[in-house]
Amino acid sequence: MKSIVGEKSFVFAVKVVNLYRYLCEEKKEYVLSKQLLRSGTSIGANIREALHGQSRKDFLSKIFIALKEANEAQYWIELLFASEYLSMQQKDNIWADCDELIRLLVSIAKTTKGNMSNDNRKPPTLNSPL
Repeated sequence: MKSIVGEKSFVFAVKVVNLYRYLCEEKKEYVLSKQLLRSGTSIGANIREALHGQSRKDFLSKIFIALKEANEAQYWIELLFASEYLSMQQKDNIWADCDELIRLLVSIAKTTKGNMSNDNRKPPTLNSPL
């Protein structure tokens, strides 16, 4: 199943992998970049799991995990920039992609929660208004 958020998270993961290589090879930075690698690639993995969730609740749980990982990735990006491992341009480029993923995931979570609460309504009876 194809999804926009799935595709964007995969492209983001590739950028994170390439940034990790750059930070290790050029900047000799191994600790912070490894944290970014873990959180940045985990976003797409959780989205992929969500797409094949066993229920809406399972789907929503995986989306929230992906959202947490995206927020964590932004933290590591910010820290790498503040500690001068990333230039402003490098930071802005990857930050924008991560921010877009966060906005998409928040929207998906809100829509899913809304749909779940609508599903939990009592069915109308003959005497109640629709």
